[in-house]
Amino acid sequence: MARLLPSVVASVAITAAAVLVAGLPAALAASPAADDAPPYRNHTVGGTDGWFFNVKTNATSGNYSDWAAGETFYLGDYLIFKTNDNSSVVQTTNATTYDLCDASEDLEQTTSIYGGGGGGGGGLEQNNTIAVALTFEGTNYFFSEADGGAQCQQGMRFEIKVEHGQGLPPSLEHPPPAPKGRVLAPPPAGTAFSGTGGVEPGDGAGDNGGAGRNGAFRAAPASLQFLGSALVVSLAVLTAA
Repeated sequence: MARLLPSVVASVAITAAAVLVAGLPAALAASPAADDAPPYRNHTVGGTDGWFFNVKTNATSGNYSDWAAGETFYLGDYLIFKTNDNSSVVQTTNATTYDLCDASEDLEQTTSIYGGGGGGGGGLEQNNTIAVALTFEGTNYFFSEADGGAQCQQGMRFEIKVEHGQGLPPSLEHPPPAPKGRVLAPPPAGTAFSGTGGVEPGDGAGDNGGAGRNGAFRAAPASLQFLGSALVVSLAVLTAA
């Protein structure tokens, strides 16, 4: 096998190093250092218009798609919704949920529901502020599902593109589960956990607890117990005869 001379080896090494150095500017330009990314920001949704809906005029307080188009969003930023209990905030990465204006069947971890969303007319009463962290890179969707999705259908919705930026700060790398603002239907009347009707829970029935009083089993009176014993003895005598 032929051996490379030291001068040849040195020449190859210098050429390879030159190629690597020449490629560095392009690589750095394509993937900027996190230190060069902008600082984390809070974005007030809709600006001074806020996040309100008025059923009398069937309109939102602002144009949220136009507002979102003028902003740049990064991981770790917060969206600040200045709203009230008449509207809700749904955050999702599910395009179908967004298109349907309905999160009732969406159980994905990337879908969260904030706020009351009771409907009823909007306005400035019962003001509320909801802060939503941007923790998912890529397309994020936001809407109000209040009034059976009518608010969303009338324009209370927008989508944004979340860029990487500095990435998530340590405080958001492992956040607690976001709320799911859904209310479970009450148990049917007459069941052990409903607190109504004639059926009551017995021991071990959960938080209701209490002694069993549902009539499933009761001890017979002493007189009936004696009569039963007498009948058993009589039958035994007849059988023996």
